[in-house]
Amino acid sequence: MEKTLLRRYAAAALAIAVAVCMTPVYAHAASYSDSSSGGHAILVSGVTKTISKAKVKKTGNSSSEDADFYGTNAAVLVTNGGTLNLKNSYVYTNGSHANGVFSYGSGTTVDVYKTKIKTKSNNSGGIMTTGGGTMNAKYLTVRTYGNSSAAIRSDRGGGDVNVTKGTYKTSGTGSPVIYSTADIDVTGAKLTSTKSEAMVIEGANSITLNKCNVTGSNTTKNGQAKYLNNVLIYQSMSGDASTGASAFTMNGGTMTSKSGAMFHVTNTTCTITLKDAELNLDDGMLLTESADNWGTAGSNGGNVTLKAVGQKLKGTVTVDSSSSLALDLQSRSSYSGKINTAGQSGTVSVSVASGCKWTLTGDTFISSLTNNGKIDTNGHDLYVNGTLYTGK
Repeated sequence: MEKTLLRRYAAAALAIAVAVCMTPVYAHAASYSDSSSGGHAILVSGVTKTISKAKVKKTGNSSSEDADFYGTNAAVLVTNGGTLNLKNSYVYTNGSHANGVFSYGSGTTVDVYKTKIKTKSNNSGGIMTTGGGTMNAKYLTVRTYGNSSAAIRSDRGGGDVNVTKGTYKTSGTGSPVIYSTADIDVTGAKLTSTKSEAMVIEGANSITLNKCNVTGSNTTKNGQAKYLNNVLIYQSMSGDASTGASAFTMNGGTMTSKSGAMFHVTNTTCTITLKDAELNLDDGMLLTESADNWGTAGSNGGNVTLKAVGQKLKGTVTVDSSSSLALDLQSRSSYSGKINTAGQSGTVSVSVASGCKWTLTGDTFISSLTNNGKIDTNGHDLYVNGTLYTGK
């Protein structure tokens, strides 16, 4: 399929490459546009280009899944091991499956700097990476309005995405700020979702946040989702993401969940590491794990290792009978909350290291406990494998 796609693009790539070479770089604003179904305003295939101060407009609809996997109908597509340096530009799309800036394929690299990207229709991400491509984004302003239109988006084959600073905002249903089937690192950015989860990780992939400001307002359940939440970590079994353990890491910064649990995990295994981050939970739920509508009944719960490193945690945790949790409080971390208040369910182990503290806010049922720090039951009952904890 890839070879067919590249042959189809060959003639267009040659025309665009010639046009780009004839355009004086940094001299004055250049305009690129396309209104066809499946075409591109800029296509860079197998070569290295620099484009600055460009105005890029893409209209025209596509209904093909090639738009999500290979970049069909994207305003800017870089493929076949090409490299594009896009600077100080404006990219606009208004058509279904019209992503903004797309990096496809191993060896392909997009460096985009101080550029504004806006997409208006459904299935139209801001920056998009698939097939092992690389996306490096610095000081961008990205705004998406359609459904299923993540601002920082990846799909089948994943890749490496590195984001520094900038502002990213989504308005559509099923449009998290970040949808990861790749390894995505974000530093110092402002990330806002107004109708969807703030972030989603699918399969054996990752998101790392460094000193970011994140707000999620998940107001509408999308697809097979059973719950509202802020960070969804799951495996859909669609084939778009390989199975295996995922990772979410947050170093510093703030994250606010306007509705639902801060984290929800289903049908996958993951490690969540939180280091000195400020978490604001409007609904009071820190973590939920359950068997939802993905995967095979009986083996589709969530399996989580939650590491708190110099971290203040608060909120309720629920782990259903098909799920497991290992909560590890390290480096003077504290947790104020309760776990499985209705009774023992799933496998829940808690480790409280020296210098750390757990303060209960309700009756709690867990499977095992390692306590080298301090536990304040605060007038509530803590049951460990069915036995009431007495502090001895």
